[in-house]
Amino acid sequence: MSFLRRHRAATPAGPDFDVLAMDPGDWPGNLGAGLLPAPDGSCQGVFLRYDLFGGRGPAMIIGNLPEGSPARDLADGQVPFEVAQLLDALENDEDVEVTGIEDCPVMQGDNLLIVRKVKLSEGRISCVQFDRSDNVLVTIASWDRPITDDLYALLKPLPAELFQQG
Repeated sequence: MSFLRRHRAATPAGPDFDVLAMDPGDWPGNLGAGLLPAPDGSCQGVFLRYDLFGGRGPAMIIGNLPEGSPARDLADGQVPFEVAQLLDALENDEDVEVTGIEDCPVMQGDNLLIVRKVKLSEGRISCVQFDRSDNVLVTIASWDRPITDDLYALLKPLPAELFQQG
């Protein structure tokens, strides 16, 4: 006789990379973090939800997706994972598509970033992406507020240990 077993998806212990984000101690609102698990138990990404709206939804989501993360593989016109998470958190089921991408140079400290501004069919969402030197893709999605160059000065590496389960 065979028995059916329910297999739970492996929950990653945490990322093996530092997360580039705004320090939670510097943020005056509510903060939530999520890990993207792979079937083998590795961490395929980290996203942080920053809420300045007093519990009415996130103001911003910052994602860090390492090379090989399936969340990085997008079809033409498909929105980045972080935009989809933002829309889901806001309970907005509107169909949103990428309408264009514009590359812009931005200084972060002494580093030059080539930031991709992702233009979307929903004008209330701002979205930018850039690649880190360790091949982690950082995506910032913001609701109803533009992403300005001074935001990049607030980003800093948060150690992987901050996201370890235990």
